[in-house]
Amino acid sequence: MNLANKVLVALALGIIVGLGLNFSDLANHPWVDQNIIGGLFHVIGKLFVNSLKMLVVPLVLFSLIPGIIGIGDISLLGRIGTKAIVLYLVTTAIAITTAIVFAAGFGIGKGMSIPSDVSFAGKESSSFSDILIGIIPTNPVAAMANGDMLSIIFFSIFFGIALLSVAKQSKELIGLIEQINAVVMHMVTMVMYFAPIAVFCLVAKAIAELGIDLLAQLAGYVLVLLLALMFHMLVTQMVFLKALAGLDIGIFLKKIRTAQLFAFSTSSSGATIPVTLRTVQQRLGVDRAVSSFSVPFGATINMDGTAMMQGVATVFIANMYGVELGTGDFVMVIATAVLASIGTAAVPAVGLVMLTLVFNQVGLPVEGIGIILGVDRLLDMVRTAVNVTGDAVVTSVVAKSENRMDLDIYNDPEAGMIEDT
Repeated sequence: MNLANKVLVALALGIIVGLGLNFSDLANHPWVDQNIIGGLFHVIGKLFVNSLKMLVVPLVLFSLIPGIIGIGDISLLGRIGTKAIVLYLVTTAIAITTAIVFAAGFGIGKGMSIPSDVSFAGKESSSFSDILIGIIPTNPVAAMANGDMLSIIFFSIFFGIALLSVAKQSKELIGLIEQINAVVMHMVTMVMYFAPIAVFCLVAKAIAELGIDLLAQLAGYVLVLLLALMFHMLVTQMVFLKALAGLDIGIFLKKIRTAQLFAFSTSSSGATIPVTLRTVQQRLGVDRAVSSFSVPFGATINMDGTAMMQGVATVFIANMYGVELGTGDFVMVIATAVLASIGTAAVPAVGLVMLTLVFNQVGLPVEGIGIILGVDRLLDMVRTAVNVTGDAVVTSVVAKSENRMDLDIYNDPEAGMIEDT
């Protein structure tokens, strides 16, 4: 059994165990909660996620620099960057528009009054000018320590361009960076061997802690958001892939499954970067020159799933509070969500922080976020999978347009697969 199937089985078992703990009320038993859910499951899951996060910075740094060396043409890097940015922003705008259409069409939230004693404190977002200024790090080491992905990408590109200009005198350094990159990629493969156990623990813990009663109360919101997310991932993104790159959709969905499962389990696009990079390079055949830039960049600014949550949540809360939103308000929601996605950290539940900005723009009470807070953990898992799928779609489209994709690898079902050794 290959890794993807093992992870899928672990995911299913995690859901079954989590539901069993929740339905039997064992999740509320002090010993089970402290030693199993908050102990064993939490520790194993956290160790795995930390292992992935540990590899993000060295992987981006030592993959992007030799990738730029391999391009050899700085104008090509500019084209890759421009295409990626435009596609990411366009898909995010389409995503939230789709979500608003779905939510408004189903009329979710009308006539409902769900009491919530959960408060949610809003958080101020950095201004667009601050985000632009922050792209250039005053201290590259501090940027790497803090995981500031845009700053890391900028420094890597800058370093790569400088190294490219003195490539003849720096062959040993380039060779060393290539070797380090190969080692880091192998470390990713080693960590992924432990994925099934970790995925089981992560999912079982999340499902066990999710209140089933609350899920039933918010069924309309949950179902409409899930429907919109699935439509965007399986229809909109696949139309982009087929129309702009002409790639086989079935092959793509089969090969991207592992990255989707990792994203679902960790709820973090950032933590999934090592898996996504390995998948698009070794399974889909994307050249490192494209993937090493597009994937970490997408994990930072591509928030399709998060934007969809904001669209559905805005309509849901507005209907609950009886607030009429006009066309101008919806345009403001779309614009705010797209702009807020730039520079937002790729970490779990960041969508709720972004949602406060959207609510403030259209005059909705931020306290309304407390109503959907209880089910957000599950939905965060799904929308992260949508985000990661979008990263892979845009990366593949850009690579195909620049003839930086090995179609033999893409069409080979066994390419890059991790098997038992």
